Amino acid sequence: MEKHKVGLLFGGCSGEHEVSISSAIAIASALEQAENKAKYDILPIYIDKSGTWQSSNLAQQVLTSGEPLQLTETGTTAASANPNQLAITGFADLSPTGQNFSYSEIDVWFPILHGPNGEDGTVQGLLSLMNAPFVGSGVLGSALGMDKIAMKMAFAQAGLPQVDYVAVNRSQIYSNPCIYPKLCDDIETKLGYPCFVKPANLGSSVGIAKVRSRAELESALDNAASYDRRIVVEAGINAREIECAVLGNDHPKASVVGEITFDSDFYDYETKYTEGAAQLHIPANVPQAIASRIQEMAIEAFMAVDAAGLARVDFFYVEDTAEIFINEINTLPGFTATSMYPRLWAHSGVSFPELVDRLVSLAIERYRESKSN
Repeated sequence: MEKHKVGLLFGGCSGEHEVSISSAIAIASALEQAENKAKYDILPIYIDKSGTWQSSNLAQQVLTSGEPLQLTETGTTAASANPNQLAITGFADLSPTGQNFSYSEIDVWFPILHGPNGEDGTVQGLLSLMNAPFVGSGVLGSALGMDKIAMKMAFAQAGLPQVDYVAVNRSQIYSNPCIYPKLCDDIETKLGYPCFVKPANLGSSVGIAKVRSRAELESALDNAASYDRRIVVEAGINAREIECAVLGNDHPKASVVGEITFDSDFYDYETKYTEGAAQLHIPANVPQAIASRIQEMAIEAFMAVDAAGLARVDFFYVEDTAEIFINEINTLPGFTATSMYPRLWAHSGVSFPELVDRLVSLAIERYRESKSN
């Protein structure tokens, strides 16, 4: 059986660089297990925090250590003068297994770049220009899945229920003293307190704040504007946080549903990535009718943004009224062995190595279908 060469692309310039490394370590391990090892050769490709594509030897060093390459005072890594450094237009390098690779020989790419410049359609556009199959959504699905405002518009068009929200531009926040107070007045009138202020294009709860007063609202808007020019403010509701994983292309399937519980005020960055700060309950203890409706809505959301391969869809479940609101879709969710997405599929009967294998197969399948059409 001919082996496929998988380009494992990880790291990146976003604030989720370290999360990407953890995901890549788990995926690399899965590709080297059992039947996968006979089917795939891995070429790890690391994008350091300066945006430089590094050789597979250096990429393997990061995978082995779990630590990013450190930047120098000039904003580059110490390895950037290395003649084996990759160029975006092509490279030839010696892999850790001693096999010669060039990017044109990669059969399928597995980008696991979380956050901006990774899951927002930028890298997906590059790989599309390279005429290469890759795991996950294309340009449209990735872009819609990344921008919370565009995502909400797509969900509204699909008839999916959402909490009330207000879309804000940075220019409104940094406007003159007459306009800004009116913006805050409008937010208070439409949403009330508490509400949540979020940068539209960041993940992992970066820059998100829960606010309960005018002073906190103004501070949170200013902080969110430092991260992104587009901001969304959402009404706060008393609800349980339920998540569902989706796998597939044109005929996607939904996993069992899971629930996240935590003692903090909301599911912020620290809670998300501090061991023991949040608990995952799979399957979620909800009525079967609620679980089934969430699975249906997860697939509807997947189709609404034209996602492909994988996605995790997050919901709010108001137990008192049995209402379900869609929160967001993540087209490139965390992929460590303890992340919600692979754990949901594990409880649905799909092991981590099998899940990774299916995603690679789905990428190749989608690529071939696009070429045949």
